[in-house]
Amino acid sequence: MQKAKEYDWKDSNLALFGSDTEKKVKKDAAETEPAWQGSGQEVGLEVWRINKFKVERVPKDEHGTFFSGDSYILLNTYIEEDNPDKLLYDVHFWIGKYSTQDEYGTAAYKTVELDTFHDDKPVQHREVMGHESRLFKGYFDDMRLMKGGYDTGFKRVLPENLPKRLFQIVRDDATRKTICKEIPMKQGNLNDCDVFIIDNGLEGLYQYNGKDSNMNEKYKAAAEVQKIESERSGKVSGTVIDGHSIGDGHPALKYFKQGKSKEKTAPVKGPPMMFKVSDEDGSLDAEEILNGSLNKELLNSKDVFIIDDGEEVFVWVGAEASVDERKNSMAYAHAHLKKTEDPFKPIHVVAEGKESKSFNAIWG
Repeated sequence: MQKAKEYDWKDSNLALFGSDTEKKVKKDAAETEPAWQGSGQEVGLEVWRINKFKVERVPKDEHGTFFSGDSYILLNTYIEEDNPDKLLYDVHFWIGKYSTQDEYGTAAYKTVELDTFHDDKPVQHREVMGHESRLFKGYFDDMRLMKGGYDTGFKRVLPENLPKRLFQIVRDDATRKTICKEIPMKQGNLNDCDVFIIDNGLEGLYQYNGKDSNMNEKYKAAAEVQKIESERSGKVSGTVIDGHSIGDGHPALKYFKQGKSKEKTAPVKGPPMMFKVSDEDGSLDAEEILNGSLNKELLNSKDVFIIDDGEEVFVWVGAEASVDERKNSMAYAHAHLKKTEDPFKPIHVVAEGKESKSFNAIWG
């Protein structure tokens, strides 16, 4: 079986999102997609994943679990207190680290289709595994980032063939929530600051508490251990071990591989920047208009603007922007990120007059 190629924005076809493809996605075509029928009718979150170019609904009890080999589409339907009779939408496509070009290209295409199905009302977002926006992470009380693909993750396996896995419990300061992330089973990946779950199948289930870890991480890990115990019908019980008391011969480390963990550096927050995408002079281009600051007064209805606040990118589409400006704006946002030290930042597309709370918050 051919190994899936690791996601790399540089060779992706994500320009489908907001490009010429958008012209080809008509309302009648969107209405022929069975997955969209009945979507967005009531407040709540709906999740689909891409499987061989097809859109498959993810059951509610699996919301928040994402596999690195897959791509997903999410639709969040909500209301605001001052207008409870009007449904509002956010639509995201999420790209796994090892998702194939076919999968994330289809996810991008189908996201445009879902937006069209709902008459262009949703705010559109791109999310990359491990670089999710605050809005995206805020949807879930429990979020799991798993290795492999959806099929391999949820198919039933014999007890003796249960995979051996290591999970790291990480607190996200922005959302004040914790994420359970599967990482390679190497002893060098354990540290004093976090909590880990060592899952040796039916041979042992351990909660490893780093000596400097906090109570939120320990509580989240305990909940995950209980979930795994339930999934295995009580055939294995979790054991709590302290980081300082574990030695090389401990049974928890039986399946650990040799090797040091890879050095991970936090994304570098770049300076805030603004670009104007315009064809007013007869040729379409993206011009940098601010570097080091943001100014909302520079927005005008005739053009499209790319706003990078250092953490996330917004594509603001003016009400009178031309067709070329609209359809190429996402491609220009990708081109900008390609030149930065963090090309996987979330991208949000907002239309003039339909700005989101997160967009309004960046101006201070």
